Amino acid sequence: MHLSVRDAARILNVSEKTIYRWVQQGALPAYKVNEQYRFHRAELLEWATAKRLNVSPEIVEEPHTPGSALPTLAAALEAGGIAYRVGGTDKDTVLKAVVRELRLPEEVDREFLLRVLLAREALGSTAVGDGIAIPHVRNPIVLHVPRPAVTLCFLEKPVEFGALDRKPVHTLFTLVSPTVRAHLHLISRLAYVLRDPAAKEAVLRQESRETILERVRRAEGSLVASAPTGTHG
Repeated sequence: MHLSVRDAARILNVSEKTIYRWVQQGALPAYKVNEQYRFHRAELLEWATAKRLNVSPEIVEEPHTPGSALPTLAAALEAGGIAYRVGGTDKDTVLKAVVRELRLPEEVDREFLLRVLLAREALGSTAVGDGIAIPHVRNPIVLHVPRPAVTLCFLEKPVEFGALDRKPVHTLFTLVSPTVRAHLHLISRLAYVLRDPAAKEAVLRQESRETILERVRRAEGSLVASAPTGTHG
């Protein structure tokens, strides 16, 4: 969604004059459309977070629009792919190798993405236990991609990731998304699926792509069935 100067000012809790000044200074990411500045909601969120600005809660409330159905985790995983025997000897080199595996448009700056992922890890490990990590930024990463994707990477050798259970990481799920809404949706779906015994076993055993996708679909099916009474905790 492209926001106007007025929208950006309201979300960032500043005047429109301040928005124009930041844009002219090259400080605030903006796009010129029909001679008017437009802003991407997730880019504003990422930028405001880096600047430690107090923003309006409205920034993460992307409205649902017709035709904008959220993807299933299985569909996002099919889009992102599953890679085996990914190299790396520590967190930094592993993330560099993971970024190389991501199915991204040519214009995406992979070096920027790597820096953002490393910065997120510096704030606290994204390892979730049992040798699994979910590298992502503190707030949704901004990438101009056509659809959300989740890339699953199995490492050639486990590496230390600062996990609370102190287990080295051998499996990483990396999310990229064009919207905040889709990013948060996939994070919550992934957290649910990783609590499904069959799906988690398939991941931990590094089963075939077909088996993993089938177990993920089955787990998501139970999520839909239990939606009226279930919670994601």
